[in-house]
Amino acid sequence: MVMVATQNFRSVDRLLAKPSILAAQQLGKLGPGPARALLRYQVSEQNRWYFETWGFAEIILGVALFSVLLFGSTETKFTLLLSLLMLLIALAQRLLLTPEIVALGRLIDFLPTGVASAERARFWMLHTVFSGVEVLKWVLGLIITVKLLFRTRRRVQATTPDKST
Repeated sequence: MVMVATQNFRSVDRLLAKPSILAAQQLGKLGPGPARALLRYQVSEQNRWYFETWGFAEIILGVALFSVLLFGSTETKFTLLLSLLMLLIALAQRLLLTPEIVALGRLIDFLPTGVASAERARFWMLHTVFSGVEVLKWVLGLIITVKLLFRTRRRVQATTPDKST
């Protein structure tokens, strides 16, 4: 999602640098500053939708992972706890952080770039928290993956007959 959001914003500058002839005519009516602001607003709305939708997808994936580990495996309580923690983090992100970030983003969409505001400061603070929590989920997922891989290898080694006899 970080790559998608970043590239969406970069696409505005790419489009403005080399618009098609018809787009250049329409953008010229607005002027460079207002055209850029309007295109960035559209990208912001698109990114907001992506983050909201991805948040729901993460919750569904988290429920699926937890369910498979709980009912379809013999995983330890530690692995189950990690997957539950990932699910709770995804829920908190989607239900608490994302709506606040979306609302603040809409408040600051048309503020001039250099103007400081309490809303912009809070937006970036929450954005940083969101990113940090996202990294935490990745770390937890990596730990679960490593535990599952090594557990599978041990299980395969234990069931493979010894060929030396």
